Amino acid sequence: MSSWQARTAARVIRAIVRRRSWGASATLAARARRVFGAPRPYAWLTALGLSRETSLNGDMRGEWLTPRNALSGVVLYVHGGGFVSGSAVTHRPIAAALARLTRRRVFSADYRLAPEAPLPAAHDDIAAIYARLTNSDASGSGIALVGDSAGGNLVLSLAVRVRDAGLAAPACVVAFSPWTDLAGRSPSVHTNEGRCAMFYPENVGDFAVAALGDVPPDAPCVSPVYADLRALPPVLLQVGSTELLLDDARRVEARIRGGDGRCTLTVYDDVPHGWQMLAPFVPEASASLREAAAFICRSLASPSITA
Repeated sequence: MSSWQARTAARVIRAIVRRRSWGASATLAARARRVFGAPRPYAWLTALGLSRETSLNGDMRGEWLTPRNALSGVVLYVHGGGFVSGSAVTHRPIAAALARLTRRRVFSADYRLAPEAPLPAAHDDIAAIYARLTNSDASGSGIALVGDSAGGNLVLSLAVRVRDAGLAAPACVVAFSPWTDLAGRSPSVHTNEGRCAMFYPENVGDFAVAALGDVPPDAPCVSPVYADLRALPPVLLQVGSTELLLDDARRVEARIRGGDGRCTLTVYDDVPHGWQMLAPFVPEASASLREAAAFICRSLASPSITA
């Protein structure tokens, strides 16, 4: 059973966020930008004690969060928000926690949002940031990729793109509740209807329409569950048992393991989507981030895989 804090958070999210219809694409994006992510005052508080530097340098849009006495290596964190919302600021609670727990510099990336910039614009932006990191001294002994929800899609897709291009692979990939199938074919989209605190099944298609341009929703470049997932770096997946996206994570795990890859899937009982944002107030959020940090630290201490 989940903690009372997680159950309370889920009730609040149901009341404030969950709705059958988010409207047409422009309305959907505007609503998502109002309700997703941390309020600015809380985002500011979570960065206390860290050095924070905004980057607006060409492809490198986002912010650096650096702990004191940082170890070598970089965490590239990619925020969620259904591809239509979110920023380095709104998701700073997760990035800041990872900086403290891993004792590594974290670059929290901004990318172009849909519907103004349809997919795969976001995928291209994250690939450009990764290329800049690997071509600079900032990469240190390796790069760990971390993303939540849509950001989980982006980091998994990036690992595939890097492998296919024969580039230096990241040390590992961590995806929190990744949205890996924009076609919405995972069984849990329907079996968890009414149990998911944040979304209804109809929302999956509506957000996909808002995010996609002319690319089909099951194209491997935007839905990594359909991609070739062999020969990737070690992957950690986390997802909640009642989320619509439960089987998006399970299917990716099965694909990776079926290709003899290394993948760990942790299912947290009855937690709301994006529960990592609720650390330190929800015990499962703190546990999730500690698990991710330990996985990152182990991976950065080992040589990364080369394609």
